[in-house]
Amino acid sequence: MNTTRKTHSTHSPSDERLRGELAELLPPPPVPDLEPEREHALRYAVLRDALATGPAARRPRSPRAVPRFTWIAAPAAACALVAGVVVLAPAEAPAGPSGPISAGQPAAADAERLLSRAALAAAAAPAPDARPQDFVYIRSLAAHAGRSAAGGVATLPPARQREVWLSADGSRAGLLREAGSADSVLSPSLPVYELDHRGASPRPSTLEASPASVTNPTHAYVATLPTDPEALLRLIREQTRGDGADADQRAFRAIGTLLAETWAPPKVTSALYEAAARIPGVSVLPSAKDAAGREGVAVARTADGEQTQWIFDRATSAFLGERTVLVETTAAGKKGTVLGVSAVLAKGAVERTGERPGGAGA
Repeated sequence: MNTTRKTHSTHSPSDERLRGELAELLPPPPVPDLEPEREHALRYAVLRDALATGPAARRPRSPRAVPRFTWIAAPAAACALVAGVVVLAPAEAPAGPSGPISAGQPAAADAERLLSRAALAAAAAPAPDARPQDFVYIRSLAAHAGRSAAGGVATLPPARQREVWLSADGSRAGLLREAGSADSVLSPSLPVYELDHRGASPRPSTLEASPASVTNPTHAYVATLPTDPEALLRLIREQTRGDGADADQRAFRAIGTLLAETWAPPKVTSALYEAAARIPGVSVLPSAKDAAGREGVAVARTADGEQTQWIFDRATSAFLGERTVLVETTAAGKKGTVLGVSAVLAKGAVERTGERPGGAGA
């Protein structure tokens, strides 16, 4: 006799419903935290993929007017100008660090995370639109401590506005304008006098400037820097060799100068931050102010009794400015004395020296 056996569920509908409700109430299983080294590697992989230049890496965009001016003074806002669009920061920049951070103590993992966020923010920023025949315009506030000829402690004067016009391709004379001082012409060649023979009258001539480099950058040169952080750091170390201080501090200061005094493409700026994250001895400061009084979080490195600080906006990770502070009492002053401070306010492209972005003249 064939008997048909009915199969039954081991759980009634009410049991299944109860199981589903319990699953919603219970927390998800814990996920272990990543080691700092693994987290940094994954961040770099994401950044590398985001910066890929293959055909499939970018979506085609509809043609639109390219703004002629990028404003980086106060992040997270935007407004319109007659001559273009003023962009204060990437609209969706990564958030700043949260939680307490030990002031001035070596915190490599924290520094790497902060610099990685800055790299991601830089990668999303608008690209410079300076043409070879243009001038790169940079406006900032700066103050540097000075000492009298007789010595004594260093005195930091009030910050002054500083405007500089740099030839994009390095072929023409630029201009430096500081409040309270006469304009200075930044010539690609240096005026000298030559003697054709003994007893001859001095003849005016020029001495050509050294080729563009990390320590003598032009806009065109900076655009050609490697976007691979390892290769970039290696190049910076080679070109700053024997320039005082230790090799790591020379590289850190050179990167800071490139960030403040040039207008690099997003990929290059991003690589500069990633290169800095590979320099040992970089720490994080929970609070620091630039020359404009903007408070932010900073990465810092100390050498020879001085600490160089890069200050970033907490919310957007945008670069705000730099500070140099004594970390020990010396003949120049007590521990904590500020030797220099700056704030980057604007970067843009103009057609001639003395002209400001937006069409305003000097």
